[in-house]
Amino acid sequence: MSANTNLMWQYARAFSFARAINVTKLLGSYYLSRLIKRPVHWGMPFSVSIEPTTSCNLRCPQCPSGIRSFSRPTGMIDEALNRKIIDELSPQLAYITYYFQGEPFLNPDFTNMVIYATQHKIFTCTSTNAHYLSPQNCKKVIDSGLSKIIISIDGTTQKSYGKYRIGGSLARVIEGSQNMVEAKKKEKSRTPFIVWQFIIFSHNENELEEIEKLSLEIGVDKLELKTAQVYDFEYGNLLIPTTDKHSRYFHVNGVMKIKNKLLNHCWKMWQGCVFTWDGKVVPCCFDKDAKKEMGNLSQNFFRQIWKGEKYSHFRSQILQSRKNVEICRNCTEGTGVLN
Repeated sequence: MSANTNLMWQYARAFSFARAINVTKLLGSYYLSRLIKRPVHWGMPFSVSIEPTTSCNLRCPQCPSGIRSFSRPTGMIDEALNRKIIDELSPQLAYITYYFQGEPFLNPDFTNMVIYATQHKIFTCTSTNAHYLSPQNCKKVIDSGLSKIIISIDGTTQKSYGKYRIGGSLARVIEGSQNMVEAKKKEKSRTPFIVWQFIIFSHNENELEEIEKLSLEIGVDKLELKTAQVYDFEYGNLLIPTTDKHSRYFHVNGVMKIKNKLLNHCWKMWQGCVFTWDGKVVPCCFDKDAKKEMGNLSQNFFRQIWKGEKYSHFRSQILQSRKNVEICRNCTEGTGVLN
């Protein structure tokens, strides 16, 4: 079985009859809401993100974890909260991304949390800078049943890689990737599906052929290219690629705008949400500082939050004027470009 075929099989295994019915409900209510311009919501999330930690070992200049710019506290999720989320959502939940901000492997309970999700037949994914992928940790990853791992590698030389991944070591990323590939072979494991994610910046956009060759040499399952998100893009930013197809921004009358018409709908608001390490429920991964908190699991059951008035009002805002919602203004949902 090829790696891609196995990935599709892992996806399929996560969709029970109840979960498939739930997705049908979500899709039906989403398209009805778009039609009548009023939020109608059936079903529960089929995909969520859970934040293991906001701590990080790197200093990436466009990342709140990296530049330590959070207005919310730094911390690590407790295993009990992870279990609470899964216990409440697992009948309909098919996919968990164990990542929001921070480096997941800094949380010592990370693989234990994945194990609990795996026991509930949920597809699991994480994103890492690979500095902690020792042979021992790779063995733990395989034993946890993690379905997919995304490894950030944004350069083919230390100079280009370190320009954004400040404090990071390309050699350690490659070594960690090799450890993961070798661990899969040693354990004869089909998981996790290993993805190299290459964010395209102005300083590495000439390395696309090299990163493709390197990915084949190391033996990862897939290379994914991603456009760079920057926060101060209106008057240009040195990180933005010069090649139009590799940028999520374009020039208009002397200023830069995102390639997004910001149409008044967003599937993410119907199909899932994000849980911060301390139990906050926020609408999506573009709300880095949890400014649009819909509720907290320490105070309510999730269903009360998901079906509550605050969430309904926020979905109504999306349907009426998405361009006026702050967290939407730098979002790629609906752009038609790379992630």
